[in-house]
Amino acid sequence: MQQPKYPSLYQINTRVRLTELSKELGRKATLDDIPDGELDDLAEMGFDWIWYLSVWTTGELARMVSLENPDFRRDFEATIPDLKEDDIGGSGFAIAGYKVHPDLGGDDALKRLRERLSRRGLKLMLDFVPNHMGPDHPWVEDHPEYFVAGTEDDLEKYPQNYKRVKRRQGDMILAYGRDPYFAGWPDTVQLDYSNPATVQAMLNELLRISSQCDGLRCDMSMLILPDVFEKTWGRKAQIFWPVATKAVRDKTPGFCFMAEVYWDMEWELQQQGFDYTYDKRLYDRLTEGHARAVREHFYAGLDYQDKLARFLENHDEPRAAATFEQKNHEAAAVITFLSPGLRFFHQGQFEGKKKRISPHLIRGPQEPLNAALQNFYNGLLIVIGKPLFRNGQWRLLECLPTWDGNGSWDAFIAFAWEGNDGAKSLVAVNYSPNASQCFVHLPFGALNDKSVRFSDLLSPATYDRDGNELLAKGIFLDMPAWGYHIFEVTVMNK
Repeated sequence: MQQPKYPSLYQINTRVRLTELSKELGRKATLDDIPDGELDDLAEMGFDWIWYLSVWTTGELARMVSLENPDFRRDFEATIPDLKEDDIGGSGFAIAGYKVHPDLGGDDALKRLRERLSRRGLKLMLDFVPNHMGPDHPWVEDHPEYFVAGTEDDLEKYPQNYKRVKRRQGDMILAYGRDPYFAGWPDTVQLDYSNPATVQAMLNELLRISSQCDGLRCDMSMLILPDVFEKTWGRKAQIFWPVATKAVRDKTPGFCFMAEVYWDMEWELQQQGFDYTYDKRLYDRLTEGHARAVREHFYAGLDYQDKLARFLENHDEPRAAATFEQKNHEAAAVITFLSPGLRFFHQGQFEGKKKRISPHLIRGPQEPLNAALQNFYNGLLIVIGKPLFRNGQWRLLECLPTWDGNGSWDAFIAFAWEGNDGAKSLVAVNYSPNASQCFVHLPFGALNDKSVRFSDLLSPATYDRDGNELLAKGIFLDMPAWGYHIFEVTVMNK
């Protein structure tokens, strides 16, 4: 099956989902217990990729940090008021080994799940954490040279970034994994990319696990770029991503890499072999609520935008339903998921869940269903599943003032979509808390002496307009606060 130009991905918190299934089944659930009907539903909803978060083995040392860290604990208790120690599994990013956790059924259960997904046309994405390991990883004992070591002086001056690690062959001071702007993650140890042996060992891991899935979401991918690594650790790092992505694709053509990346390094990582990079800038601009900044974000070339992963929430971000009011949420979703790139959705987003679940937790809270939001997303998924929006040509449209002194035109973001089969669409959003008006010129060719019908794909609204007037002025839009239209555009003879 050919991959669409603009696919969709759904992220599932594996451990939380299996905890829910365990309660339903009255026994401990594994990946084999994920119902076929659930996978059928995901395929029916139009997803191409399913990202199962946190399937790898974690260890007790990392879990103890999760249990004992007071900052973590406050976050967990805010999420689950009736928190129990069994709810804290330790971070899924403090990996003790790239083998599927035995509690999830092991590697064989993952293989069977992947086969079940594949039969439904679904591809499997998993995690790869390049920057650090959990303190339980065997390399801490067997290959301590793979990690950034510190001194007694480092431990005394920077206790937030170093720890004394107990080892059978002698205790060592190792650095926590971190980025250059924050204190270290205390349940991890930092890999040393200035050591060629570390680079080779991580490449070997990547080659091995790439045989178990169709793509990898690479955690904090920019941290091991040579300039970032040197800024953080004062050591010259080996180049990793161009070598690694090529090696994997030489072995498995078509393998997909998605980068979690910030600090305007998206383009750099795209050039180093990533198929998709997080578009955190669009998310930030949507949360800030300024339409012009959102519109200008789309000025970038499609060679860049086509490789962006667009999202409104994920396991690291606050829930969209807690960030946006309902109509604002819907408007932001129309912009996000009808722009070019990978459409990235998160478990619980459609139901309007408001509590972010830490990747340290294996249970989530009970929350009421937001039926109105779920109905909206049901409709939106049908729309973005149309061939026009999966394989069509996208362009940003210019929005123009309607009359002197009316600056509300600046609140609009408008897109056009055209398909090879002649299908056409106009997407328009008033991204503001006020009613707004504008004109939008359409790029749909000769409209002379034609009648043009605009049929909204998310409502019963239909409007007929004269093609000559559209050519002269454009389409006039008068929309309420956070209003949006996804118009199917049909050109007809009069």
